[in-house]
Amino acid sequence: MNTRAPAARAPLPDEIRSFLAAPRYAVVATLDADGAPHQATAWYGLTDDDGILLNSRATRHWPRNLERNGRVSIAVVDEARPQHWVGVKGTATRLHDGDAAVEDIMALARRYGKDPEQYRGQQRVSFIVTIERTFEYES
Repeated sequence: MNTRAPAARAPLPDEIRSFLAAPRYAVVATLDADGAPHQATAWYGLTDDDGILLNSRATRHWPRNLERNGRVSIAVVDEARPQHWVGVKGTATRLHDGDAAVEDIMALARRYGKDPEQYRGQQRVSFIVTIERTFEYES
């Protein structure tokens, strides 16, 4: 992805960057207004500056949570070995809405081998996650 992100606090280790570069699914955890956790699965993209691009329909619950409180935790699972996963903690900020956000989801659709045209005309929003911490787990 050619999207530019705010600089991450620390460079990603090569093995984590390589893991996140593959088109895996992410579980995005945000905070509801009452402080309760909310989780959703999402596509993501790793940016050139080691940020994470997230995109959603503008009306979904988790984007509203990120608008109010940008703290986010993301788990990306290795589908071939589900006991292996990478966690990311960071802060999300709104990157795009309107046509630019539709272009973002179309790029993500291509990354995941899906038809990008199905997203034309949707109301979308994109966020960029500045990575503050990563961890890797394998049992």
